[in-house]
Amino acid sequence: MEVRDAVEADADALSAIADVPADVVRNLIHDRTVRVAVREPTAAGPNADADDDEARDVDGFVSFDVRNGTVHVTQLAGTETACERLLGEPVRFATSEGMTVEVLAISDDDPVRRAAEAAGFEHDGRGPTFDGKSTVRYRLDPT
Repeated sequence: MEVRDAVEADADALSAIADVPADVVRNLIHDRTVRVAVREPTAAGPNADADDDEARDVDGFVSFDVRNGTVHVTQLAGTETACERLLGEPVRFATSEGMTVEVLAISDDDPVRRAAEAAGFEHDGRGPTFDGKSTVRYRLDPT
């Protein structure tokens, strides 16, 4: 699995993963730090050794920004493995800047919750409600 910066061409794939409109994802890509996890090609075919991203499949993405000395994961979606790997991106940033990291997960989003726990985040209580869905707050102080 490779992690790279998101580009506008990723908007449709990320939109499908997060179940939000592509225009929302395009704005996210422009306004925040966004990383995507892509699978390397596994099938031996004519495109198996291609360098372009079209030969790979997007497994997930993370977006984050910084407010009040905390790195806030604003969106995390994808497979559990991808989410766990992607959480390393805001954690690395927070470590280098001496900050904590906060993740809000929809209460029934098991892949995100398991990924946060596997990445060392600790349950930090309830978060706000989004679109009628309750959330759980996770925090990590990598320093």
